[in-house]
Amino acid sequence: MKKENHYFAWGLTAVAVVCTILLFYDVVFRSSIVLEYMGKLLTILAPVLYGCVIAYLLSPVVNWFERAIFRHGGQKTPKKWVRAISMLLTWLLVLAFLYGLMSILLPELYKSILQLVDNAQNYYNTVYYWVLHIVEDNPNFASWVSKMFNQYYNEALTWLRENLVPQLQTAVQAFTGGILGLFTFLKNLLLGIIVSIYLMASKEGFAAASCKLCYTLLPERWAAWLIRGVKAADGIFSGFVRGKLLDSLIIGVICFFCSSLFQFPYAPLVSVVVGVTNIIPFFGPFLGAIPSAFLILLDTPVKSLYFILFVLVLQQFDGNILGPKILGDSTGISGFWVMVAILVGGGLWGIMGMFLGVPLFACVYTAVQSYSEYRLKKRGLPLDTDSYATHSPVWPDDKPVKKQ
Repeated sequence: MKKENHYFAWGLTAVAVVCTILLFYDVVFRSSIVLEYMGKLLTILAPVLYGCVIAYLLSPVVNWFERAIFRHGGQKTPKKWVRAISMLLTWLLVLAFLYGLMSILLPELYKSILQLVDNAQNYYNTVYYWVLHIVEDNPNFASWVSKMFNQYYNEALTWLRENLVPQLQTAVQAFTGGILGLFTFLKNLLLGIIVSIYLMASKEGFAAASCKLCYTLLPERWAAWLIRGVKAADGIFSGFVRGKLLDSLIIGVICFFCSSLFQFPYAPLVSVVVGVTNIIPFFGPFLGAIPSAFLILLDTPVKSLYFILFVLVLQQFDGNILGPKILGDSTGISGFWVMVAILVGGGLWGIMGMFLGVPLFACVYTAVQSYSEYRLKKRGLPLDTDSYATHSPVWPDDKPVKKQ
């Protein structure tokens, strides 16, 4: 019987290896039929994915309401009713936030964009004459700069008229004349909200069923390692993703109120740029502050200097007070590895990679660190890194030879 099980395991391993090779060959060297079917499967499962993301982001809010209800005398209330009330309060909070966003920020943002479009010609003339004033001592260079400005300006106008405007018209027709795309998105979003409600209502049950499935399919030791790794990844992602989104939202709101108070030009637009780019660690504040300061510089140069000083103070507040208060040490990696993760993630997946590269790298770093500590414990070696700073390895040739 053991011999038959041994042959079965070898056969199953061989089939898995062959399938992996064929899959790799199809993805790399052929038309990627597997990826095409995976794309169709993801399209079909879009409501479930939406629901998982919504439930993952809103679960801490539901947990906070549950703790608040139990803290204020809700111990005798059945848990399912406490969960229902917490979910209802969470969605009411989300709807209030969306209403405030739609009624306050979006109209002001629309006005800022219209103002920017109206002043585009004036800004072009301003930059044009700035450059001419700088290079007026060199007539040949000034002539070349003037020619390049006119050329790129005409090319930009041509691109706007012949490419951007038709594409916008096509997009408008897709959302207005072709209602199917909009209807599909709204349908997936509505189904995703329903899925998220089910997930948040029975999240403990889904977690227990997932653990049971792991122990069913995998050996006990592997299942324990997998569950431990998933919990560690959840701790990293929940601490970084949710915390960074909340941190960026607060920074954007503070920037909007302070920019309105100081009467900076394009305050809503600048605040949205600063808040959104603040999601990206390390490089985000610079990515948002530079174009915003240049935009204000075109309108009022003095206020551009004030804006730069304000952003420096705001980022110091975020980096030293608000960020550590919300995020803590959620990733557990140094600033050097954060920068490496951002560069690699941005190079592979763009802006989204710059945001998700840090928690993904932190998960890999934690897995390598756990495995390293496990191996060192088995060998009876110290776990502290400082212990290896002055450690002198003993090579086989250095060992003393025993005399006969």
